[in-house]
Amino acid sequence: MNDEILLTKEGYEADVAELEELISVKRPEIAERIKEAIAYGDISENSEYDSAKNEQADLEHRIEKLENRIRKAKIIDDEELSKDKVGLGLTVKLKNLTTGELMEFKIVGTAEADPLAGKISNESLVGAALIGKKKKDKAEIQTPDGSVFYEVLDIYSKEKGK
Repeated sequence: MNDEILLTKEGYEADVAELEELISVKRPEIAERIKEAIAYGDISENSEYDSAKNEQADLEHRIEKLENRIRKAKIIDDEELSKDKVGLGLTVKLKNLTTGELMEFKIVGTAEADPLAGKISNESLVGAALIGKKKKDKAEIQTPDGSVFYEVLDIYSKEKGK
């Protein structure tokens, strides 16, 4: 089993920045809240203490998750990728051949996927169907509602033309 987690360079940097923020800012803030709650006395019926401890548990879980993702990360640097075929770390501009709708997606690893932000996983239906396609290629994506056909209009890195 491959333990690598595919991340773009920007996704990796965002994870590192979030981890640093959680460790250097959030962790001390929560520790201070726990300390203040303990100072109130009996912690068995202290809602401030319970709330802070729950928040601490959530924070530690997120820190552990980020540390694991950073440790296992394989960074895909879009500056080093060939832009002649759709691949991880690249942005693809598509045209829905039925509706004429234009759309743009950045292909990322599953850990970084966020469809609302225009980032789709290389393992999603659309992402998997697009991997390896070239400009002007057509892709058929099987959905529960039937086939959808797209044409690849452009492939590029973060900044168009790079």
